[in-house]
Amino acid sequence: MTSRIELARVDLRGRTPSTAELRAALPRGGVDVDSVLHHVRPVVEAVRDRGAAAALEYGETFDGVVPETVRVPAEQLRRALDELDPAVRAALEESISRARTVHADQRRTDTTTEVVPGGTVTERWVPVERVGLYVPGGNAVYPSSVVMNVVPAQAAGVGSLVVASPPQANFGGLPHPTILAAAQLLGVDEVWAVGGAQAVALLSYGGTDTDGGELAPVDLITGPGNIYVTAAKRLCRGLVGIDAEAGPTEIAILADATADPAHVAADMISQAEHDVLAASVLVTDSSALADAVDAALSAQMAVVKHAERVRAALTGAQSGTVLVDDIDQGLRVVDAYAAEHLEIQTADAPAVAARVRNAGAVFVGAYAPVSLGDYCAGSNHVLPTAGCARHSSGLSVQTFLRGIHVVEYTEAALKDVAGHVVALSTAEDLPAHGQAVTVRFESLA
Repeated sequence: MTSRIELARVDLRGRTPSTAELRAALPRGGVDVDSVLHHVRPVVEAVRDRGAAAALEYGETFDGVVPETVRVPAEQLRRALDELDPAVRAALEESISRARTVHADQRRTDTTTEVVPGGTVTERWVPVERVGLYVPGGNAVYPSSVVMNVVPAQAAGVGSLVVASPPQANFGGLPHPTILAAAQLLGVDEVWAVGGAQAVALLSYGGTDTDGGELAPVDLITGPGNIYVTAAKRLCRGLVGIDAEAGPTEIAILADATADPAHVAADMISQAEHDVLAASVLVTDSSALADAVDAALSAQMAVVKHAERVRAALTGAQSGTVLVDDIDQGLRVVDAYAAEHLEIQTADAPAVAARVRNAGAVFVGAYAPVSLGDYCAGSNHVLPTAGCARHSSGLSVQTFLRGIHVVEYTEAALKDVAGHVVALSTAEDLPAHGQAVTVRFESLA
């Protein structure tokens, strides 16, 4: 097979497409979650009805192994950390430190507003009580996902955390040891050896472990996963909260003639490395850069480890180059695309980045590649995909907090506004609403 890569091109030069036309014209992948719901529903229902026993049976089918218990013994967590490669441990410690620095500043404070004398509304920020954090297996090992899910939950003050990750036949039915080590490093002592849709269901419904221990259900589930995990999240949503229905990962790069094609190509390959469905999109006003990036991709493919996976992603319908007239049009394109990860590699990149409206995260300039954000920027890498950055944010401390309004009014303050409450309740034909106010003053008449 030739190593030559030529990205598909969409030429928007000389055109002024509407936002709707842009969305239709741009390369976009994605998965059809509805298409697998009929496969996933029986899994969720079985775990609902039979708990851990059903989850373990599905684990044997899909993962080829049955752990002795769902909950990983504490000594296995300690052992995994003790045996972790020192270089990996140091990198995880740095990643955790930087993430904690950023996420500590996200914690909101309670605010009390005096609406009128004697009438206040306080907004209290209360953490979710118990959270399930899903860490996938599959093509790679993701200790970084443990960091990105656990750190903001801890910063929010979540009291109870459980990490769920698929059991591995190569490790005696335990999750990958690097996942266990990351959990231990973060102080998470509850890890379940369960993956896929059955993990989402068990986190949602809870059950009894093989040793008789309680597997308590959670209130919120976060973390990425494959289409079956996403489908299970959809089916369990409402019983539990979820962070998002994440699709395949994606990068968009807005670049001009000043960009280094080797940098652009490397960043596109790094995203394509995740999955054959991963999207890598270049938006540029320079056809010369587009040609140079194709050449750089072809050259770099010679040393790419996961070449088949990368090639499939780069040549899939979800990837390509979009040619635009100028950076202003390029900004319209990337805002319409609303990438999970958006790199700005242009002249005066900070000024261009400041104009971006829609992106999960923005990486500014030649020395802020997406892979930095994946591991050690301090930012969170759990981000909205498939255009959801138009309306949703990435994982943060706020994901794990709920705002509760606390209303306090004195008798005088309520009496002062009673007439307005009655008028509005009458307008809505809900007279009992008004009566609930006036009854408090009838004895005073």
